[in-house]
Amino acid sequence: MYDYYLIIVLAPLAAAIIAGLAGKKIGRVGAHWVTIAGVGTACVLSLLVLRNMFWGGAAAENISVYTWAVTDGLHMEVGFLVDRLTALMMCVVTFVSLMVHIYTIGYMHEDPGYQRFFSYISLFTFAMLMLVMANNFLQLFFGWEAVGLVSYLLIGFWFKRETAIFANLKAFLVNRVGDFGFILGIAGVVTFTGSLDYAEVFASADQVATQSIEIFPGMPWNAMTVICILLFIGAMGKSAQAPLHVWLPDSMEGPTPISALIHAATMVTAGIFMVARMSPLFELSTTALGFVIIIGSITAFFMGLLGIVQNDIKRVVAYSTLSQLGYMTVALGASAYSAAIFHLMTHAFFKALLFLAAGSVIIAMHHEQDIRKMGGIKKYMPITYWTALVGSLALIGFPGSSGFFSKDLLIEAVKESHWHHGTTLGDQMTYWIAYLSVLLGVFVTALYSFRMFFLVFHGEERMDAETKSHLHETPPVVTVPLIMLAIPSAIIGWFTVGPVLFGSYFGDAIVVAKSHDVIGDMSSGWHGSLGLLEHAVMTPVFWLAASGVFTAWFLYLKRPDIPATIKNKLSVAYTVLENKFYFDDLWISGFAGGGRAIGRFLWQKGDQMLIDDMLVNGTARTVGRLAGAIRQIQTGYLYTYAFAMFIGLAALLGWLIWLR
Repeated sequence: MYDYYLIIVLAPLAAAIIAGLAGKKIGRVGAHWVTIAGVGTACVLSLLVLRNMFWGGAAAENISVYTWAVTDGLHMEVGFLVDRLTALMMCVVTFVSLMVHIYTIGYMHEDPGYQRFFSYISLFTFAMLMLVMANNFLQLFFGWEAVGLVSYLLIGFWFKRETAIFANLKAFLVNRVGDFGFILGIAGVVTFTGSLDYAEVFASADQVATQSIEIFPGMPWNAMTVICILLFIGAMGKSAQAPLHVWLPDSMEGPTPISALIHAATMVTAGIFMVARMSPLFELSTTALGFVIIIGSITAFFMGLLGIVQNDIKRVVAYSTLSQLGYMTVALGASAYSAAIFHLMTHAFFKALLFLAAGSVIIAMHHEQDIRKMGGIKKYMPITYWTALVGSLALIGFPGSSGFFSKDLLIEAVKESHWHHGTTLGDQMTYWIAYLSVLLGVFVTALYSFRMFFLVFHGEERMDAETKSHLHETPPVVTVPLIMLAIPSAIIGWFTVGPVLFGSYFGDAIVVAKSHDVIGDMSSGWHGSLGLLEHAVMTPVFWLAASGVFTAWFLYLKRPDIPATIKNKLSVAYTVLENKFYFDDLWISGFAGGGRAIGRFLWQKGDQMLIDDMLVNGTARTVGRLAGAIRQIQTGYLYTYAFAMFIGLAALLGWLIWLR
């Protein structure tokens, strides 16, 4: 399998290099075929790896490819850890990426940067594969930074747009905050274990949990708590958790295919995967788990609220991603790691589907993205309509869809988690608040999802006459990926929920303390997929989702005059939501503005006054003044020099006599 692993990683990289450096020679067709071949090869081999792991009984492999450096006994290597968690992530990443590659042929066919775009998205796939297949923190950090770099390039792909440049700079800066915490966490791991290798670090985890560190003198902290919180700060940046979420909605400035790739299968899921991979560490710190579930709860509910007031079709889906990432994070904090990864998998399919369906609508609408200027598109775009409906139903957790199995059980796991983590009243309150947040989020998700769906595909046609005259279904190169993503979005939960959640699929890849094993306790009530479907109608999750859909139908199809009235009566709340809880202002005026203010101070007081005026120019002025004074001695008369020599000789003789 070693050769398979190398090909899986290197095929997208080789394709990216060829498309990037030889794009003009191979042309547009050559660029998309070579990258599709590279990612397609990685996808097929990843499926073979998963088959061998699950059906073939193949054992996990921990392979060192080569040693990059050794310093003071610390080995820095490139290697692969391929277990069932890795295999699942490899399949999700490569399959969604393959669909995005095919879709891009139709979406970007008129763009002058065609070859460059294919090179970037193939490179993105390589970076994510390096991240999920890593067996050590060094390679993890390489993949972590590589997906950040390529996302920067892709968000600002249309670099002539000022908004795109602002968006990719924003993503870069906010992720630097998270990555600073992440690298400090890795430094903590090395400090207490002396290793970067996962296996060695996990073997030393119990010892680290007994040690302490003083961040401030006289205030000891548990070393494992500090390490886990720092690592999670990195996840907050990559997986866009509040308050490090502000970059993700603005990433919509990039082309729609990259929106699907970032939001579904690559960058934003990296943090969720990383915490699940680090479960042997997080399980040893209840404080870190509490921190994780609080951040996830805030993100899941409050970011969902912002989706209600968005009018850009891509931004509605973007805020949906923020909310769903919050759900996954809440599951991580509840020690339901398998539930988080299961929802990550199903979410990858239906969220990629929703983004690509939105892109299909944007193509047909001649790049109009305001849902208030759409309506009644169903009859013009039947394939896009039905696939978008599948994605929307999966997103709200409609019974039988993939999102139903992952989201409902995730919420149930959070509900039960207070018995496992709530050792004090405060702990129990934290987990009950988390449960309430994800439960209310169900109604919010259904409301904004079907608000968008009804405004785009149903109701009166609000587009102009010229747009309507050219409105038609997008070509097969766009619709085929929609269908291919709609299939797993609809059915994959039926046959994966049992082994992934309640079976032994993950094995040793995920570690859960016995006292935290909420999924294990839930398995006693598991009676198959059909039994879960029958139970669904009796849960509050189902009725909250149904209420959200009904509310959206009533407000935006039956009585479209009511939303304007609500907006006027709740103008303060609407203004707060429209301004995104003022998080952007906080970052722009606080973080970015504070950074610029410090920079100006250092420039004026440090560089200009201290360095330029005092050191550089001051030294020059001092030398000039000294030279001017000494210049007065140079008279040009011989008797002056003779007199100076006589005085000097007398002083020297006097000094010698005095010494004797």
